[in-house]
Amino acid sequence: MGSETIKTGRLANGEAQKSVHKERRGLSSNGMNGKHENLGSNRAGTSSSGEDYDLMMNTGDVDGNLDGDVEPVFRKARQGDLTFQDIHDNRDFFDEDDEDDSDWEPVQKHVELIKWFCVNCTMVNLGDGVICDLCGEHKDSGILRLGCFASPSSQDAGCSEVESEMKGKNKEMHSQLSASNSLTAIGFDERMLLHSEVQMKSHPHPERSDRLRAIAASLATAGLFPGRCYPISAREITREELQMVHSLEHIQDVELTSHIFSSYFTPDTYANEHSACAARLAAGLCADLASTIFSGRVKNGFAMVRPPGHHAGVREAMGFCLHNNAAVAALAAQAAGAKKVLIVDWDVHHGNGTQEIFDQNKSVLYISLHRHEGGKFYPGTGSANEVGRNGAEGSCVNIPWSRGGVGDNDYIFAFQNLVLPIG
Repeated sequence: MGSETIKTGRLANGEAQKSVHKERRGLSSNGMNGKHENLGSNRAGTSSSGEDYDLMMNTGDVDGNLDGDVEPVFRKARQGDLTFQDIHDNRDFFDEDDEDDSDWEPVQKHVELIKWFCVNCTMVNLGDGVICDLCGEHKDSGILRLGCFASPSSQDAGCSEVESEMKGKNKEMHSQLSASNSLTAIGFDERMLLHSEVQMKSHPHPERSDRLRAIAASLATAGLFPGRCYPISAREITREELQMVHSLEHIQDVELTSHIFSSYFTPDTYANEHSACAARLAAGLCADLASTIFSGRVKNGFAMVRPPGHHAGVREAMGFCLHNNAAVAALAAQAAGAKKVLIVDWDVHHGNGTQEIFDQNKSVLYISLHRHEGGKFYPGTGSANEVGRNGAEGSCVNIPWSRGGVGDNDYIFAFQNLVLPIG
């Protein structure tokens, strides 16, 4: 057994103890702390010379708790020569705090997350990939230039080749045009592109002007419009025409948005100062297209319009829709002489607004194929037992799908066995 004398100067007993504690924790300069609770009694006294106080620290066995090998460990610690083996062999004599890493946290490094939105489906994609995880469209797709003729899996390159090829095909088609009554009419007005969501959110709105731009690009690339198809000019629908479909209060509410920079009818149904005009143009174009087709000047037609309409009911705007364009077109056809009108709606959502407008009108048959899921899918209406009311039973036919993922074969079957026989 050995002993160690530590020079303390003229300190009182309490200070001497502190000095011992600090000296033994001289391990602090080496990043370690000594354990001292069981090191025995510290005795301070006067030496035989009477000059200085020496503190005698017994490092031998005390109450059988200490090993005689402890002294070399502390000496190594002070000299900076302590090894991991020494720590392991004498782990009971080091502070438990050294082993407590409960408050340890990893170094936080700022990592910038790459995020981009698909120009086709608007879904968010994470990482440095260039193909949309949902629809397979390329990050830099040329869909807004070439529409459906753009390659979905490659960037906006090779467009000139596609355009040249389509121009050659269009020349052949022009020479094969027959009488005017076989033409297809198409209506479009760029002012409808001004209808947009002003407030920038974390995700692009699904009903945005790019949807119409992509359709227009498809028709232009194919040489259909402008080109082979008969153009229908857009006009703004009149208030009197709108009142055949909507309440006056609803019409006024939509008109009010022209004086507001940004507004919302519902959390997802936006408007800006151009929305009311765009809605009037959309409804007016649909009305004129229906009457033009009924007159026989064209065989059929396509209205490139927005905002959409089939969720807009008699008294409210919802589901991105302001005025009900299909309802306005149906009544315009009747005003032109049609006795009965069939509306076939195959949007993924049920056209609750169109059904509401005509569910008491026997002269308009409304057929809708839509995802329903027992009423859990937006807007929740359109079950098979909704057939019309107040003497117009049978004027509404709903074909509700019980789940998503319904394919072409399902629709073909429904058309062949339900839509065509009824229509």
